[in-house]
Amino acid sequence: MKLIYPQKNFCMGCRLCEIACLTVNSESRDLKTAYCSERLTGLVSKIKVFNNKEISIAVNCRHCADPECVKSCISGALKSDFSLGTVEYDKAKCLSCFSCVAACPYGAVFISPAGDHVAVCNLCSERLEGPACVEACPNAALVYEER
Repeated sequence: MKLIYPQKNFCMGCRLCEIACLTVNSESRDLKTAYCSERLTGLVSKIKVFNNKEISIAVNCRHCADPECVKSCISGALKSDFSLGTVEYDKAKCLSCFSCVAACPYGAVFISPAGDHVAVCNLCSERLEGPACVEACPNAALVYEER
């Protein structure tokens, strides 16, 4: 299965991956509307760039083979799709207990800015081009490949 892998030596912390993710997951699919309006109503990027003075790295769901976030989810909002090898999230079932956030060993499950749900990367499964974050990265700091 193909997954998104960060290449920390190439990440320059530009956050274009975050903006691409925000846009592709927005209702409007328009960058300006997604960033300026929809983001304020709870839309959240499913990838986050963490950086300090020495290193930047983009973090998203690793779609673990035996995901701790799924094991900790008491409502069934998170589940593993073993045929695809992905972790899937159902916002309607989420109780906002955030046990998944605490359980993720990679820090890849995020609380929305509104604090009412979490963000889990779905690898832009609806896009033929692959993940928007990978496509937007100007420095090839994200790769979408099998390993």
